[in-house]
Order: sequence, then structure tokens, then C-alpha cells
Amino acid sequence: MGILDLFGSRESRDAASLKKLGQKITQKWGPAENRQKAIEQLGEMGTPAALKTLCLRFTVRAEVGISDDDEKEQARLVLVAAGPKALEPVREFLAEQESGVAWGLRVLASLATQEEVLGTVHTLLQRLGREYTRDPEKKLVLLAWLREHPDLATLRPAGGPARDEALLPLLEDFVDDVRIGASHALTQGTPSDAAREALIALLLRDRDNARVRGEVLQALHALGADVKGHRGDVEALLVEPWYLDREGRVKRRGA
Repeated sequence: MGILDLFGSRESRDAASLKKLGQKITQKWGPAENRQKAIEQLGEMGTPAALKTLCLRFTVRAEVGISDDDEKEQARLVLVAAGPKALEPVREFLAEQESGVAWGLRVLASLATQEEVLGTVHTLLQRLGREYTRDPEKKLVLLAWLREHPDLATLRPAGGPARDEALLPLLEDFVDDVRIGASHALTQGTPSDAAREALIALLLRDRDNARVRGEVLQALHALGADVKGHRGDVEALLVEPWYLDREGRVKRRGA
């Protein structure tokens, strides 16, 4: 029996060390110093696996709110300082985790181009639109990120699908807030005929859902879109302050 058999391989020891550090940085209770030290150690290790483990700090809320924000910012700065080698670990974190996504996107925005970040967000939304998820939090965070960055809507996403491919499936999500978020995200940039048709289809499907109906009408109004081919059906469900003008565009009285 060799010494490696007694103490394990270097890979197994590193994996065990990362597991312990991951447990430390995700402890909600206990001394903040323990989490902060673990953040420093992971940064010093600097391997892709260590940087990915470091991202786990974004997934929990520590007992002391002020310390929590400081520690997450500490983790963010360590990841940004790691430079390009942190890109893939952060992308993997965003793909695999359900929470901490907003912080992960902040890190990614400091490491990648705007087109690359947009491509990553579109890729994540496209995948989520095809999968059943019990908790809509991740979808909502990603959709909120798009709404908060309207200046990116005119960019061509790098390494990801176009806007319609990413967003149109979400108009059929079973959660009202997701359908609403997707409808608002579609109002950014140049509207496509596919988006117009999909929004009208959502409006007609959710005709009895006053909240969704109102938000989709707002989206069509923001787009300046007409309801050509559906005027009769749309007009039948309109209530004040909504109406259609002569060209069939959705208008709001007093707006």
C-alpha cells in the first residue's frame, strides 16, 4: 500500500477541501470571520473549481444583513480580480444554481462583453422556457435584468439565441409574473412580427385574467403594435382606458 492509498490522491484531497470551504461560506449563522476567511482561501487557490465554489456565497443570506452584503461584495471582487479564468466557473454557476443569479450576473458583466452577457442571459431563459421549474425566481431575475438594461436590446447576443427564441416560449409559462415579465422584455428594441403575434395570442388566451390582460395591452401599446388580423377578437375584450385607433393600434386614454 502506497502513501497515496493512505491519504488519498491530490485530487480527492482538493475536492474534500473545496467541499469544506463551500460549507463554510454558505453557513447562514456563526462568526462572519469564518465565511470571510473561506472566501480569501478560495480566492488564493484560484482554480476553476475554487472560483465556482466561491460563487456559492451568493446563494445564501447570512443572519446579519450588513455583513452578508459585504461578504458577497468581497466574493464578487475576488472573482473579478481572477479575470478571464473566472468566466467559465461563473457561467456554470449561473446555469446550475437557482439563487444568487443577480450577483452572478454582476460578476459576469465585469468579465465579459455586453454581447456575451446578453447571450448568456438569453441562453438561460431559452433553457428555462423549455423546462418545468417549480420556483420561478430564476426566470424572474433574468427577465428583470433584461428590463433593467434596455440599452442592450439592440445588440446581437454573442453565443446565445436571439431575443424572440429566448422569450417567446415564456409567454406560455404557467406563472403570471413570468408571462408578464416576458411580455415587457419583448417591448425593448425593434419589435418583430413574431413577437406581436405571440403577444396578441397571449392576450386572447388570458382574456379572463385582468392582471395579465392589462400588462399585455401595455406591452402592445409600448410597442406601438397593431392587432391586424385580430381586431374583432381584441376589441371585444377591451375595457377603459384601452381602445384601438383607426390603424388597429392599442391606445390608452390619457396617455
